[in-house]
Amino acid sequence: MTKLFKLKLIALAISSTLITACGDAETNIVEKDPIEVPDDHDHGDNDDHDHGDEYTIDSLGRLVVLAGDSNTASFFDLDDNALLETFTLNNDTNTLSSSPDFRYAVIANRAQDYLGFIDGGLWREDHGEHLHDYKQSPAAISYELTSGSRPTHLVKHDGKLAIFYDGNADSGTTASVEVLTDNDITNATATLPGISYDINMHGVAEPRGEHLLSTIRRDDADSTSAAKILPDQVGVYHFHDGEYELEQTLALTCPDLHGAAQNHDYVAFGCSDGVLLAHQHDDEYDAEKIANIDAIGDLRIGTLYGHEDSETFIGVASGHGGGPAVIVSIHPEKAEMEELEWQLADGASAISYSFSAHGEHFLILDSLGFLNVLEAHEHDGEMHWELAGQVDITEEDITTMPEGMKFTMTVAQNGQFAYVADPIAQHVVQVHLEDLEIESEVELTFAPSAITWLGIAQEEEEDDHDH
Repeated sequence: MTKLFKLKLIALAISSTLITACGDAETNIVEKDPIEVPDDHDHGDNDDHDHGDEYTIDSLGRLVVLAGDSNTASFFDLDDNALLETFTLNNDTNTLSSSPDFRYAVIANRAQDYLGFIDGGLWREDHGEHLHDYKQSPAAISYELTSGSRPTHLVKHDGKLAIFYDGNADSGTTASVEVLTDNDITNATATLPGISYDINMHGVAEPRGEHLLSTIRRDDADSTSAAKILPDQVGVYHFHDGEYELEQTLALTCPDLHGAAQNHDYVAFGCSDGVLLAHQHDDEYDAEKIANIDAIGDLRIGTLYGHEDSETFIGVASGHGGGPAVIVSIHPEKAEMEELEWQLADGASAISYSFSAHGEHFLILDSLGFLNVLEAHEHDGEMHWELAGQVDITEEDITTMPEGMKFTMTVAQNGQFAYVADPIAQHVVQVHLEDLEIESEVELTFAPSAITWLGIAQEEEEDDHDH
């Protein structure tokens, strides 16, 4: 039976003000050398913690919060929910995400052709004989990316981030891709590997080991949408000698391509007529198409979600004019698509989706303030997604949502937690995904517009949860 949990959340206040520390009107760049954490890891009495070796840190991580009423980013320590630092950003209306290994906050501004980074202060290094964790205060860094035009889709996979720049037909700039790692950010790598196109497009690239699967737009393609200049093909680029070179163009076309995701074996792309699947065999990829099912109607799957440990993809066909979305499960091995039995309630719209850290949950945050937690269950040899429960993350009147704002969500990569920001109550709540309960809150004095988790991601085999 679906469980519904409600908790009254009390909004409290704390003071808050990229790339400047609090109280300084100028832009001051403060670069810090890595500080090795002593054996006690600054966590007080660690006799109660069995870390496995003396070089690991036991921490819930850091939370980055963008303010809706100012160009500031605040960093909180999730171990005690205390404010660590606040930085002033170069631009307004930024988007927020994390670097591939979750050390850095990534600040993107499409209109200003800008990507900047802030060091969250928690990271792990592989020293060969052991893994070594580090901890320091968040810090602004001078590294930024400004050479591409209109950075739009940022896709992470297996320690790499692919940045797709759409380009701009009005200014004559073309599309391009850059691929970077956390080490590139740390070392301020000046020239990143990537792709340069000879045409602009609203595309996407998926990094996959030595390969980069990236969209191709033919300048004579009738199937592309003039409004968004969508591509209709996928190319397989291979990295060698410091460059990505096109080695294969998938034979099947993908009209009005938008949205991509991958798991262990497949890369999926959303098309107007279905989903294009690319299946890797060594350095070659086979392509097949799963046609849209009747439930999608005249919509198209424009958003896809995948996880390395999930056998299925989740696809979202958004409704026209704010109508209800259709959420489907895509089974690549069986080349099948089915509508989820659970769909959003009347009057609710989905505003954020995510897999949990290890892929056993799929989360849908809706406009009514409910975090819907789905779990995959096997039935008759097939995996089906079912609603495990809902968490009501606010008792505020949702009609008082500040104009232009909404609930936002991020997922921890080291445990069974999701974090949901409430602009009405001006706080962020921590939700335990198995207990379906709110366990703590981060108190703010501003309405949050975006949040992201940073920290040391936990490998699945390290987790004490039985998967």
